[in-house]
Amino acid sequence: MDSAQLRSTMLVLAVVAVVGVGLVLGFLRPGITPAPAATGSPAPVASAVEPAASDTAADAPRMSLPDAPVTVTTPAPAGSTAPAPPPGSFEEVVARVLPAVVSIQAGASRGTGFFIRPEYVLTNAHVIEGETFVQLATTDNKYSARVVSTSPGADLAVLQVAMPNPQQAVLRLGSVASARPGQEVVAIGSALGVLSNTVTRGIVSAVRQVGQVTLIQTDAAINPGNSGGPLVDRSGLVIGINSIGIASRVAQGLGFAVAIDHAADLLSGRSGTAASTPLQALNQAMTGAPDSDQARARGEQEYARVLEWAGHQGDSLDDYWGRYSRFCVATSTRTGERPWFSVYERNGITLAPTSAYNCDGWYDTLNTNATQIRTEVDKAAEAARRAGVYPGVMRDVRKRYRMDWQGFER
Repeated sequence: MDSAQLRSTMLVLAVVAVVGVGLVLGFLRPGITPAPAATGSPAPVASAVEPAASDTAADAPRMSLPDAPVTVTTPAPAGSTAPAPPPGSFEEVVARVLPAVVSIQAGASRGTGFFIRPEYVLTNAHVIEGETFVQLATTDNKYSARVVSTSPGADLAVLQVAMPNPQQAVLRLGSVASARPGQEVVAIGSALGVLSNTVTRGIVSAVRQVGQVTLIQTDAAINPGNSGGPLVDRSGLVIGINSIGIASRVAQGLGFAVAIDHAADLLSGRSGTAASTPLQALNQAMTGAPDSDQARARGEQEYARVLEWAGHQGDSLDDYWGRYSRFCVATSTRTGERPWFSVYERNGITLAPTSAYNCDGWYDTLNTNATQIRTEVDKAAEAARRAGVYPGVMRDVRKRYRMDWQGFER
């Protein structure tokens, strides 16, 4: 081997030796792990530096929190049953109920009612009988209200409050289905019409079906002026509306409340079809009233139903008359409670000569509607007379709905 070949061989051996030593040292270096073969997605790389929130917010995984129960309380709508609040002492129940109870002044009549919404009060129909507007008084406030719906058959009425207070306390409605003989109840009202916030305690004696009305019999004292107040259970739910109290040598301290369930029909716009009031039905059940008395009571109830309809229609004609009569009426003869009754009289209305208004069309509309009202009232009066309803009773019903016109006496 010449000198040139020897140098080449020695150079190759030196390179091999250096590479071999490097490989040996590299594989033995601690803390270094060879990467796995690429068989899928690359493995994540841990970093010792915490990335900035702005760099990772979009991709960072969100932590799942364990489920926790959430309780949401919403007001129960009027006319529906509500879950009972936790029962407490009767003192606590009364403290919750009293702010929602009102004293009612309806003409010469006094009674009780209670708020079911800040703008609505529930009471007995006989408390506000014959009145359109009434006065209310709570412990802290006074209100004016108008009668918007009545059900004489169930002895219930709904009042709408003018300028209601959104913070006014209201009561929740329960159901007679929860009433059990022996359970404790509280009756609240304005005893004798002047002793407001009178609280009496008793038990449910029985639940009775009298005619078409369900009554809760109780020994809690119900006095004049208590009518329309709430009968509540230990949870503060209203299960009845105090309506009838009987106290005599025969029946000592016998009280009744109309089941709150009857309010559902009234609150949904239905007045009910009971043929007699709870008191009438109760008297019939206790005294065995003869068939003629029952027929008379049914006749009176039907007559009152028609007159209630006539009164509502009459209110619309009052408005129609008020808007156009000053332009279209030259003279009119008023013979009853409503000015448009003059249409019933011969030559009762003289139209004003004007070309600005279609007064002939106005009069025709007025006359058509008034005639329909008169026809229905006359038919109801004839049926009532056949049923034996007394003329004085019929007159009182007409006055109640402002439909007293001398022609209806014929």
